[in-house]
Amino acid sequence: MLDILSQGFKKATEKLRGKATLSADNIADAMNDIRQSLIEADVEYTVSKNFLARVKAKALGSEVSLRTSRGDSQLRVNAGDHFVKICQDELEQLMGPSDPELHFPHNRPAKIMLVGLQGTGKTTTVGKLAYFLQRQHQRKPLLVAADIYRPAAVQQLQVLGQKIGSPVYHEAGLDPVAICKKAQNQAIELKCDTIIFDTAGRLTIDETLMDELSAIKDQAKPDMIFLVCDAMMGQDAVTTAKAFHQRLSLDGFIMTKLDGDARGGAALSIKEVTGAPIKFLGTGEELDRLEVFRPQGLASRILGMGDIVGLMKDFERVSKGDQEEETLRLLSGNFNLKDFYEQIATIQKMGSLKDLMAKLPMQHLLPPGALVDDRELGKIRAMIDSMSEKERLYPDCINLSRAGRVAKGSGRSIKEVQELLKKFKDMRGMMGKLGKNMGGLLGKIPGMKGLSQLNQMRKLAGAARDGAGAGFPDLGALGGAGGMMPPGFPGFGPSDAAASSKRPDREKLKKARKAAKKHRQKNRKK
Repeated sequence: MLDILSQGFKKATEKLRGKATLSADNIADAMNDIRQSLIEADVEYTVSKNFLARVKAKALGSEVSLRTSRGDSQLRVNAGDHFVKICQDELEQLMGPSDPELHFPHNRPAKIMLVGLQGTGKTTTVGKLAYFLQRQHQRKPLLVAADIYRPAAVQQLQVLGQKIGSPVYHEAGLDPVAICKKAQNQAIELKCDTIIFDTAGRLTIDETLMDELSAIKDQAKPDMIFLVCDAMMGQDAVTTAKAFHQRLSLDGFIMTKLDGDARGGAALSIKEVTGAPIKFLGTGEELDRLEVFRPQGLASRILGMGDIVGLMKDFERVSKGDQEEETLRLLSGNFNLKDFYEQIATIQKMGSLKDLMAKLPMQHLLPPGALVDDRELGKIRAMIDSMSEKERLYPDCINLSRAGRVAKGSGRSIKEVQELLKKFKDMRGMMGKLGKNMGGLLGKIPGMKGLSQLNQMRKLAGAARDGAGAGFPDLGALGGAGGMMPPGFPGFGPSDAAASSKRPDREKLKKARKAAKKHRQKNRKK
């Protein structure tokens, strides 16, 4: 997500590493990289111009201390880290502050009206919002199918309502205004405390659409009006938002499709242009993939620092019960394929691997073009499904004959089964070492309260967000991305074939390290 923006900020930061001062000369190239990424991401022109001006004004003349104290520890920082901190603050200000509050009246059902163009995912978002209100606010929503123009729109909402157990109101032969009016009496009869109106959209904004939405607003008097906005629309999203806001006085936005190939320009532009807050982000088709918007998390991801808080929320959303005992067992290296299977199932519920990897605070350590393939997890589950209970509990007992049977049952080759077993053993050993030596990073995941290093990671995670001089936490101690997963593990990093054909050349690596060191020394002298 937001790869274009992330690459621009990454290039800018790299050009400032080793500098002791941020000056007009040495930030010129960095600012050009950011400007180019904002243009490519389709950020609104005035928003881009003002953002760059604010960053430049804060960066010029900033003196950078190469070392700073944090408690009892010393952190090495540089001008690049200070520049990132400035960008982080400005991105948060651009998209925030966050306003997660929803206002529910006490003496009648709350009324929420969703509006937007066709194709933005509005009807699906109605279902997601209803499910969110059920889980997070213990509300009982009534869904109102007021889109009588789009084929199958009513049926789609009825299917969504059935999935989440919410009633859906629609009456054939009535116009959208009459449907919304009668739905309010229906909500009282069904003892629903929230009404969500799914209104009609158009391919483009027209006066007929706006007149109808204005009539619904006058009749239903909604407490909140949210515009469902497609993140892939770029500057068109800003134009749309301004038109809807001028006519309906929006209370906020719900950004959808941020898990796709979104350029991200709308997320950076829409709040600045309209003044209305982004309330929710929608990712994926599943009904539980709606999250409260956090400008800190999105800004951190744009800058390549991940989003640990978002990752924790994803985990909490799908995990069952107390994960403490299970997690500690995994870190001890004392787990089997049955445990591993359950972990894969949990990961798949959390969302796409690409989205999860973007939330890890190690983006600068991932190799360019790293393959994150969700299909590989499905292949692993198929192979484990084909094993007997004994084989899952004691994978060491799987010999060539058993591997052949597993391969036949899962539609894979014997070689793939053997590779899975080998990588599983490698991972079991690696997790055991990680649990002894590196509990800090994993301590951020729920269920890790028993690890003594938890507090240490909290300090590191906060380093990137503290005042001037805080800089990035040093993740190099984690052994790079390969330290988290064994090389070539299915779903992460280069594919098995690519990994086997590209063995690391020790001499080349040595030369590359020397060249990088020489480059850093050269930059420090400037």
